[in-house]
Amino acid sequence: MATHKSAEKRARQAVRRNAVNTRIESTVRTLEKKVREAIKASDKSLAGELLKDFMSKAQKAGNKGVVHYKSVSRKISRLSQQLQSLTK
Repeated sequence: MATHKSAEKRARQAVRRNAVNTRIESTVRTLEKKVREAIKASDKSLAGELLKDFMSKAQKAGNKGVVHYKSVSRKISRLSQQLQSLTK
């Protein structure tokens, strides 16, 4: 266990930060699944709205370092391509 006051505080902060990051990751994953389901169902308007929400939340998570920013970019790119292919 921590022997210094600052180390104890760091441990408390890490626990809190872990809980927040887990919640953010879960939200991003859930939104991604919803977008994929809407695309699979060929519901372009719903998929567009969900993609917009997903992009916002995922980019915030990427900027905070919760999720790697390049994986966020890749997912946004692929989902956008899939959404665009619905119109063709």
